[in-house]
Order: sequence, then structure tokens, then C-alpha cells
Amino acid sequence: MLADLFGSYHQGSINWQTALLSFLVAAVLSSLIAKTYQFTYEGLSWSKSLVQSLILGSLVTCMIMMAIGDNVARGIGVFGTLAIIRFRTNLRDPRDIIYMFAALGTGIAAGAQSFVVGAMGTLIFCLLSLLLKVTDLGSLRQHHGSIRFQLPTGSPSIDQVKQILKQSTRRHSLVSMVDLSQGTLIDFTYEVTLRDVHNAEGLLQALQAVEQMRGLKYISQESAVEL
Repeated sequence: MLADLFGSYHQGSINWQTALLSFLVAAVLSSLIAKTYQFTYEGLSWSKSLVQSLILGSLVTCMIMMAIGDNVARGIGVFGTLAIIRFRTNLRDPRDIIYMFAALGTGIAAGAQSFVVGAMGTLIFCLLSLLLKVTDLGSLRQHHGSIRFQLPTGSPSIDQVKQILKQSTRRHSLVSMVDLSQGTLIDFTYEVTLRDVHNAEGLLQALQAVEQMRGLKYISQESAVEL
């Protein structure tokens, strides 16, 4: 039966069972890519339409591939039609472009009935994307955030602050010390790498309990976008 399904493609026509199977494969593989994109996304401007376009674009590509088949004339006609259409949507992030190409690639593989190639390519692509997410390859960010606070000049509480930072962070460094209020206060700024990224509140609570602590702020660098 499988020979009958796939043999019809080489004869210049595709039966409805093969077409349905191709569309289902394209939908499943592109949905996996879209979910991986959503899970690994980093940035400030989220686009719901882009995620949906990854899936819909794969289905359209699959349809075009099946419509063209082995017919060269059809292929030239399709490319000529696409040349007339002007797509004005700008994908500023190179990562978005790669994901779009990956989704279109699943549509091409499904439309050509290269299911094994499409499945293996999608699996490797998604696993590698997750690995890059975990390892944070290419990032220049060395700290999780910065701590800023004020203490009276000469206050012994700074020793307590240093002890808290030593216990709660893997690495911390003093960025600046600025005199305020005509020398009665000193403004401290530390860059910190937390032992537990999700426990910034615990660090703030410990610092807030320090005597004479003022103006305590924690600024996370996780929200910063590297362009």
C-alpha cells in the first residue's frame, strides 16, 4: 500500500491519502519548530503572528511542492508568481529568519515525501536550539544583574553587606562608589552573579535587613537585549 501511495508521486499525480499525510507531517514538524522557538525566545518584542506563520508557511510550501511535482513548467510559473508578490514584513532578528527557513524546509521535505529527512532535520534543529539556549553560546553577559544601595560614610555595615554577597553570589565586583549628600552617604553599585538565578528576592531580603541600608535596588541584566 505504501508503494501505491508514494509511487503515484513519481507518475505525476498525488492521491489524496499521500497529500493528507504530507500536510499532517508538515503541520507536526513545523509545530515542533514553532514550540521550540517559543521556548527558546529571548527579547522584548514578542510576535504571536510569527509563531503562527511558521506553521502556516510550512503548509503553504508543502502545497506548492506537491503542486509542482516534477513539472518544470509549473515550477517556473510558481517562481514567477512569487516574484510579483512583494513581502513587506521585515524580520530584524537573524534568529527569526533561520526559524522561518527551518519551517519552510519542513514543508519542502513533506511536499517531496522526504519524511525521514524532514523528521531527522527537525529533531536535530530543535535539539541544537535547546542546547544553545542552555549553554547561552555567544552571550557576552557575565553577570545576572547589579545591586545598588546607599550607606552612611564610614558605616561598618559594609562588612555585613560583603558577607551577604559572598554567601549569596558566585561572583561579585564593585563597579562604583559615589559620594552623596555632601559626603554623608556613599552610593555603592555591585555587579553580581547569583548562585540561584531565581532567588534574587532572597538576596534583597538579606540586604534589606542590614542596618542603615537605604535605596536598595536590583537591576536584572536578563531583560537586556543583545543586538
